[in-house]
Amino acid sequence: MLGFINLILGGSLLIAGRKLFWLFVGAAGFITGIQFASRFWQGNEGLAIIVGLVAGIVFALLAIFLQGVAIGIAGFLSGAYVLSALAAMLGMNTNLIVYIIGGVIGVVLVSYLFDWAIITLSSLAGASLITEFFSQQRGGGLIFLILFIAGVVIQGSMLRSEKGITRQSD
Repeated sequence: MLGFINLILGGSLLIAGRKLFWLFVGAAGFITGIQFASRFWQGNEGLAIIVGLVAGIVFALLAIFLQGVAIGIAGFLSGAYVLSALAAMLGMNTNLIVYIIGGVIGVVLVSYLFDWAIITLSSLAGASLITEFFSQQRGGGLIFLILFIAGVVIQGSMLRSEKGITRQSD
C-alpha cells in the first residue's frame, strides 16, 4: 500500500511539484511523518500511513495559510529526505547529521532560487519516491537520474511557458 502511495505521490511531484506548491509541502510532511512513524513504531505500516497523512495535511494547510514558513519547512524537509535517500542509495550511513545537512541545503536553495529550487527539490523527491517503489530492481541510480531529469525538464518547460505568456501580456 505504501509503495503505491509513493508511486502516485512521486509522479505528482515530478510533474506538478512547483505548480501545486501545497502538494509539494504536504508531500514533504507526509514523507517525514512516515519516516518518523516507521522508526518509532516499526512494522506497523497502517499507523505510519495515518501519521504521514496527518503530517501531510498539516503541512499542506501551512503552505496555504503561512506560505513563507511553509517554504522554509518544505525546503528543509525535502532537502533532508533527498540527501538521506541519496546517502542510502550510495550505501552510506544515514543519521541525524546527514538529515540536518540536507535540510540546510534545502532551505538555502529555496530561499535564493525559489522556482528552480522547488522544481529541483520536488523532482528529487519525486524521483526518490518512485525509485523506492522499484527498489528491488537493479539500476536504481539510473532510474533515479532519468526521473529527476524528466521532472526538471517537464516543470522547467511549464515555468518557461508561464513566464513567456506573462511577458507577452505585459
